[in-house]
Parts: sequence; structure tokens; C-alpha cells
Amino acid sequence: MRDGLSADLIARVLGGAPKYTLAELEEKYPARDLPDGAFVTRFAPSPTGYMHIGGLYQALVDCKLAQQSGGVFMLRIEDTDTKREVADAVKIIEDSMHRFGLKYNNDEKYGPYYQSKRKDIYHSVAADLLARGLAYPCFLTAEDMEKIRENQKAAGFATGIYGEFARDRDISEEEIIRRLDAGQVPSIRLYSTGNPQQRIFCKDAVRGSIGFPENNEDIVLIKSNDGLPTYHFAHLCDDHFMRTTHVVRGEEWLPSFPLHIQLFRMMGWTPPMYIHTSTIDKIDSETGKQRKLSKRHDPEANVAYFLRDGWPTGAVLEYLGNIAASGYEEAKNKGQVKSIWEYPLRPKKIPISGALFDMKKLEWWAREFIATMPVDELVRHVREWANEYDLQWAARIGENPEYLKNILSIERDNPKRIRKDFITWHQTLDEVAYFWDDLFVQNTEYAFNTDLLRAFLETFDICDDKDSWWNKIVAIASGAGVKNGDVAMNLRVAVTGRTNTPDLYSIMQVMGADMVKSRIGDILK
Repeated sequence: MRDGLSADLIARVLGGAPKYTLAELEEKYPARDLPDGAFVTRFAPSPTGYMHIGGLYQALVDCKLAQQSGGVFMLRIEDTDTKREVADAVKIIEDSMHRFGLKYNNDEKYGPYYQSKRKDIYHSVAADLLARGLAYPCFLTAEDMEKIRENQKAAGFATGIYGEFARDRDISEEEIIRRLDAGQVPSIRLYSTGNPQQRIFCKDAVRGSIGFPENNEDIVLIKSNDGLPTYHFAHLCDDHFMRTTHVVRGEEWLPSFPLHIQLFRMMGWTPPMYIHTSTIDKIDSETGKQRKLSKRHDPEANVAYFLRDGWPTGAVLEYLGNIAASGYEEAKNKGQVKSIWEYPLRPKKIPISGALFDMKKLEWWAREFIATMPVDELVRHVREWANEYDLQWAARIGENPEYLKNILSIERDNPKRIRKDFITWHQTLDEVAYFWDDLFVQNTEYAFNTDLLRAFLETFDICDDKDSWWNKIVAIASGAGVKNGDVAMNLRVAVTGRTNTPDLYSIMQVMGADMVKSRIGDILK
């Protein structure tokens, strides 16, 4: 540990006197008044691009743990990396959270929830570290650090600013003043006392106690270019003063785990419990091996893909919830719970190996999800999707929304034979497209028996009940010496263009007499 800096010099180094003392911050952000055992969690994405499915997975775990314990779930935007920030990224994050029903409670008392607006807090904590000799101003330039890295690589040393390579860690106050007077702007670095030959043990709620070499790197706490904190320092301050109890994050952060525990211990603060989740993986179609979902190669890595394609957001959440909560699928199939929100998620049961994201399995969840949905709700979702993503479909439906309802009502009133052919809102419309003449495609490969079709038209009456309609088909088959199914198949393909459809009588009733006659008539021309 070095000698601490004077208050006047700290103010110069930070570009102004700190706004708060640590005691004032503790009073400003007191412990939350919550029941014992309540989790305070946060989803803390950086606005650097689209919403990743892995981020949605973590947000669900965060939300679920807080919800089931009577706690608080927050959304915090970690926007201190201004070089990588992407326009509208925050809007995408907030919109994704809303669409997937992940409700967060950003109590103003513990805000603001943008890190770029919490600069006074970070500088106040940094001032305390500078005063105690646990941090120091560093005037190394990008060029200086690149030379250090090159020399370290050449000598076979680990790269980084540590030990003898941390040029400014013991710089005198006089030298600091001289550099400041020369217009140099320093970063603020941690004065690390860690020894990589010793081990630090960090507790993870899923993985248990993990031993790591102690961190000896003098990491940057406050950047010189904008005065904003690095992720490591910001998360230390924010999780403490927001009173976060559990941090859910990807396993890629495990190498930083000892540093973060070191920072909390250095401040004398109790660290939150960490839950490092596994990566979201897939089976590579070329190699057949399991690998991490890639932003570059896998469209399903982007949450927007599921919205554009019309996947039921509830089904996606159910599937992700089943990955996190072992045993959920079995409990739901037994009727013990209705949704993931009713099933307890235990941190120790969250998988620690790569969680496989299987699109075929997601299809199953979507089929099951839509199958039990009331028809009015199904119509609403389909129309909302069309209004946003397919204006041609939206216009087509808008002319007669009751027609769509009648179509989607077919075979949805029999609990013993629940219809499970719908997967997404987009695919649902494709599945029933033959009900519209402008989308109907006549089957030119099927060998029609035109005698059967003529016989049907001779006695066809749209007012017939189902038994009367079927009796006519039986009579036609008997007279022609063919099976009943042969007559039905000729009719099915003639009016729908397909060999596999729901109940044919219901289809004709919804289409109406004119459409049925017109389509059969086109075959007979």
C-alpha cells in the first residue's frame, strides 16, 4: 500500500472534489426493506448491439429468482463503454424485456440506472481509495502500454500492468502535480496487493467454492478519456449501493471472479452471491459438435429473430425456463404447475455445463403453448404480429377478422384431440393461407378423379350438417366402387391444394359454398 493522496490533490486528479463521502453514500442508498431471504437481482446489459438469447436467459433467471423470493429485479444499463455503444440498443433491450414479460422494478431511490449518470458515485468511491493509498493516478499512454505489452511478450511474461511494469504505482505527489500541470490526464488504477502465488477462494451459488490465483494486476478503475469507470469498478459500486444480493452472469466472467471479490474485500463490503450460468449452445450442423451460439453465424442468437418470425414469447420463456430449472417439464406435463413462474428455481440446480438450445425442442414447446391458447388470444397474437411484420397479411386479415377467427377455431373444441400444428404466428398464417384465393395454390401433381368431384357438386349443400355431408360422400364412394377416403381426399386436395388438413367439413363450412364450388369447378374445367 502506498501513502494516500491529499484531499486537494484528489480533487485535481478527479477533475473536481468528490460529491459524497462513503458514509453519505451509505445513508443515501440504505439497505432495502425486504423479507428475509429476498433476492435483489439485476440484468445489466451493455448497449452495444442486439439482445442475445443468452442475455434473455440470464434476465429470466434474474427475474425468476427475485419474483419467487419476494425480492426486487432491476434493469441496469452499463453504458460506460462509449466507443462500443450502438444507437437504439437501449430501446431494443427495454422492448425485449417488455415483450417477453420480464418486469423490472427500477426504484428511483436506488437510481439512476444508467452507469453514465452515476459518475459522482464512482468518483466518490475512487476518492476514498486514493485517500487510503489503495488506488493511484496513472499517466501511462496507449503507446506506453503497447511497449510494455511487447516487452512482456518477448520475455514470456503475462501481459498487463502489474508489479515492476506498473510504472506509476509509487509515483510521488510532486511528480503527480508536475504531470497534471503539464496537462496530462491520468486514469485511476487499483493498487493491487494480490500475489498470484497465493489463492483466493470465491463462492459461486451453483459451482460452490472455487480457488483462483490472487489478482496482482493494477486494473483501471476510472478511465482517463471520459472519467467513466471500467466494468469492474462500476459493478463493484453499483451492486453495493443498489444492494444487489445475487449476480447472475455468464461463465465467461469466471476469470474476473477473483478480481471482483478482491475489490469487495478491499472496500470492506459484503459481496453479492454470484451465479455463473453456462453458455447457450447448439449442435453445429456441419461438425455435429456442441458449440456456443454465435452472433455471427446463428440467427437464433438474436432475440429479434424470434419476434420477427412470430415465435410465442411465452413459449420461448418456457423453454429457457426449462433449461434453467431441472424438472420443470415433467412437473408441467403432470399438471402440477401451469407455467415457469409457478415452478421454483433453485440456484444449485442451474446447469453448469453448456445448455443446449434445440430449435426442434423449442418447436415442441411452441406447439404445446399455442394448442392450449383460447382462440381469441391466438387471433390477437397473429394479428399483432401481422400488423408489425407483414402488412400484406395485416390488410388481408383486416378486411374480415372474423374469418380468421373461424379458420383458427377449426378443431380447437375437442380436448381429447388438441390441434398442435401451429408453431409461430408466421407459420400459423402460412398453414391456413389456402383459405384466401390470392394465396391458394392448386395442386397440379395430384391425379384427380373428376367423376367423384362432379358427383359431389351435384348434391352439395352448404347447409348440410356433418352427418348429412358425410352420408353423401359415402353414397358417392359406394356408387363409384371406391373407398370413402378416396372421395374425401379428392375433395380435400381440390379445395385446399393439400393432402393433409384439419377436418374437411369444417374447412368447407368456413370457406363457404361459393369458394368450394369455384375451386372444384376449376379442376373440372
